[in-house]
Amino acid sequence: MSLYRHLNWGFIGCGHVTEVKSGPAFSAIPHSRIVAVMRRDRGKAMDYAARHQIPKYYSDADLLLEDDEINAVYIATPPDSHAFYAIKAMKAGKVVYVEKPMARTYKECMDMKNCSRNTGIPLFVAYYRRALPYYQKIKEILDENILGDISRIELKLFRSANKHDLQRSNLPWRVIPEISGGGYFIDLASHQLDILDYYLGAGQIIKSSATNEAKLYQAEDTVKASLAYPKGIQLEGAWSFVSSGSDEKDRVKIMGSAGELSFSFFSSEPIILTTEENEEMYDLKPPLHIQKPMITSIVDELLGKGKAPSDLESAIRTSRLMEEIIKPFYTLDNA
Repeated sequence: MSLYRHLNWGFIGCGHVTEVKSGPAFSAIPHSRIVAVMRRDRGKAMDYAARHQIPKYYSDADLLLEDDEINAVYIATPPDSHAFYAIKAMKAGKVVYVEKPMARTYKECMDMKNCSRNTGIPLFVAYYRRALPYYQKIKEILDENILGDISRIELKLFRSANKHDLQRSNLPWRVIPEISGGGYFIDLASHQLDILDYYLGAGQIIKSSATNEAKLYQAEDTVKASLAYPKGIQLEGAWSFVSSGSDEKDRVKIMGSAGELSFSFFSSEPIILTTEENEEMYDLKPPLHIQKPMITSIVDELLGKGKAPSDLESAIRTSRLMEEIIKPFYTLDNA
C-alpha cells in the first residue's frame, strides 16, 4: 500500500532545464502539483513562480525543506550540489527526484544511496529517456531478439565547440570539473551509458582515453572507450566536443547476427532496423515536456500504481563507469 495519496513538489533550482523539459509536467499529472520553487536569486524565483502559476517561492533551500505542505523535491541544480540537497531533503522526509548525472562522483552517489536506505525515503534519478516511446521501441526490438546474437556496438557523438566555450571566460558549468564532475562527456554520455545499462546490463571498462585537444577549458573534450557488456557484447565509443561542423555526428549502431539497429540520442533521427528481409524506420518524436513520461511513472509508483523505469543502482553504475573512463585524464577529489 502506498504511503502517498498526492505529490506536492518543491523545486530546488528552477533554471532553463525546468522551463519546458521538466517543470510543467509536474502539475500536468493527476495527483501531482508544484507547491513551491527555490532559487538563490529571490527575484528569479519570484518571476518563475509567477510565470508558472506556482503559489510559493523561496531563496533559501532550508525554508523550502521546512515547508510541511511539500512531500517531494525535484533537484535541478548543477551536479556539485546534488548530493548535498538530496541528502538534506531525504533527511527532511521528502521524496527526491534528482537531475542527471546523479552526482559528480561515485562516492557522492553512494552517500545518496545510503541516506535513502537509512531514511527509507525513495530516490529517483532523471534518466528520462528510459520512459520515452523512442527508447522503449528500441528495447522492444532488443527484447524480441530481432537482431539475433548481438556482438558489437558503435557509438559516436561528435559536436563542435559552442560559442560560450570559445569565449574562454564565464564558461558553462558543464565544462568546470569542480561543478559538473568533468566536461560535456559527463553531461551527455551519462544518458547514453544509462540507456545501454537499461538494455544490456552493467558495462565494464576494457580501456579508455580522455584528452583535451582544443584547450578551450580544463575539462576533457575528447574521449574514447572500449566497454564490455554481458553476453560478450563489446562497445567502441568515441566522443568529441571540439569537432568541425562537417564532422558532427550522433549515432549508435547495434550489430547482431540477424540484423543491425541504428539510432540517435540528441538529434531525434529515426530508428532504423535493418535485417536480411527488409529495412524498417521508426520516427518517434519526443513530447514537448520530455520528462513527463518518466515523472508520470514515478508519481504512479509512489501512489502504488506501478513501477518506474528509474533505477538507482544503474544510475550509480553509470556514474562509476564515467568516472573510470575519464580517470586517465584526471581524478576528482572525492574528499
